[in-house]
Amino acid sequence: MLLTVFLAIVFCGAITLLLISAVAFVQDNRFFSSAPKEARALLKPKSRELFHGARTFGWVLMILSALTILLVGVISIWDGFRCGYSFTQFFLRFVSIFTIYKAYDMIFFDWFLLCKFHFFQHYYPETVPALSGRRYGFNLKSQLLKLLVIFPAASALAAWICTLF
Repeated sequence: MLLTVFLAIVFCGAITLLLISAVAFVQDNRFFSSAPKEARALLKPKSRELFHGARTFGWVLMILSALTILLVGVISIWDGFRCGYSFTQFFLRFVSIFTIYKAYDMIFFDWFLLCKFHFFQHYYPETVPALSGRRYGFNLKSQLLKLLVIFPAASALAAWICTLF
């Protein structure tokens, strides 16, 4: 269980790095598909880099983040095989990682970074009218759907696949 919590923390850290890289350094509007549509409508393409080499730096960080996320999956599966996990044990590991991540996403990204710290608005000030005045993020329904339906279903599918081997 300790490894599962550690992997969930690493997963959250990698997702955070991915978000910061996309918003602050790469600044490509294609990465903001999960942003509220009111804010996406106001986004203006950034022609200038934050600093010389910022986009390259951002892409390197995004690749490292993606590799870290992949590594979390590989380690969680490999350790499960090593320990002889059953379907239930794999399922609980996967759903725990996803649940910790989703709670982190809802609290840290949606509430703190977006509504309190105004991280996104700092880099995209044109979105302030669409994002101001919110006490919580914009996609609670989508977040809860992922937390209660999609992630448990994906965890069950992944656990089932792992028990086939």
